[in-house]
Amino acid sequence: MPVDFNATKALFDLPEGMIYLDGNSLGPLPKGVPARVAAAVQQEWGGMLITAWNRAGWMEMPRRVGDRIARLIGAEAGAVVMGDTLSIKVYQALASALELRPGRRVVLSDTGNFPSDLYIADGLLRTLGPEYVLKTVAPEEVEAAIDETVAAILITEVDYRTGRRHNMAALTAKAHAAGALAIWDLAHSAGAVDCEVAAGGADFAVGCSYKYLNSGPGGPAFIYVAPRLADQVRPALSGWLGHDSPFAFDLTYRPGAGIERMRVGTPAILQLAALDAALDVWEGVAVRDLRARSLELTDAFIAGVTAKCPGLELATPMDHAARGSQVSFRHPEGYAVMQALISRGVVGDFRAPDILRFGFTPLYIGLEEVSRAVDILAEILETKAWDRDEFKTKAAVT
Repeated sequence: MPVDFNATKALFDLPEGMIYLDGNSLGPLPKGVPARVAAAVQQEWGGMLITAWNRAGWMEMPRRVGDRIARLIGAEAGAVVMGDTLSIKVYQALASALELRPGRRVVLSDTGNFPSDLYIADGLLRTLGPEYVLKTVAPEEVEAAIDETVAAILITEVDYRTGRRHNMAALTAKAHAAGALAIWDLAHSAGAVDCEVAAGGADFAVGCSYKYLNSGPGGPAFIYVAPRLADQVRPALSGWLGHDSPFAFDLTYRPGAGIERMRVGTPAILQLAALDAALDVWEGVAVRDLRARSLELTDAFIAGVTAKCPGLELATPMDHAARGSQVSFRHPEGYAVMQALISRGVVGDFRAPDILRFGFTPLYIGLEEVSRAVDILAEILETKAWDRDEFKTKAAVT
């Protein structure tokens, strides 16, 4: 049956009248989250105390919740585990990939990657020694740059600024043909596009949960390891919960079975409880239907803005296959324009140097909101309502 997006919208606690186009930065609050977190606090932590690790299933939560995300990214059951931050998961995946390709010293990424991924890669490679190299090329040049010197490609599937989407299957196949491994960052993909990590051949995938998956600020990250590699990888961050027998308290590390070895420290149970409840909104939602609706919404927004806002330059691909679930436009005063929009109840965000960024989440955004957002943006540009000092003073978070 087709997804009833009016019904999914009713599952979110959104401020009256707000058009929220920033779920690609922080997802809104699903209505089921407060009660679930309250139960975890009062009944489990408060009532069970330490026995909740067993009685409330806390110890198994990273795997159980990981399996719920696995469905949304096209992963095999038992191949995803939750925990820590996205930066830590990038480090784990890259360190493991490099150890699996000991004769190679090049990590290939692109200039559209999220800077934190590049920082993590650079820091790890500097630790390993001067012979290791982080090579970055323009997004459209990645495929041609994959050769026999590359140990791993480290690619964010959807560009956080422009919404440009890489072809996971094609780049992964090229990497494998050259003997390299493929690591995919799904921060702007999971819950937004029709990810297929298993069918696409990904070796590793990582992502955060507080954007399109709505786990709340600082929600836990996830890591996927292809089952064919899961018992081969040796995590560089060998934490106690990744041990084969955590409560044996051995002084020698032995990696756990499969994806369990990618666990590090004690999981953030309250954040996992929030994510677990947030994932309930996905029950009955097929990712392919979500993707079709996303393209309908982004097409409508692009058409509307192009027609009514001639001062903006489209930064997002028109080609459906090359587009994520966000639309970005350039404007020399992009920050001020966005602040003016937010003051009128249309919430997107800004990315330097000049990008207005709008995320489209069909679970709670429809064509009516798209049309209203276009009209408000057009009015702000036509009247130059953005040209005020209060809109030009940058806050700490843009």
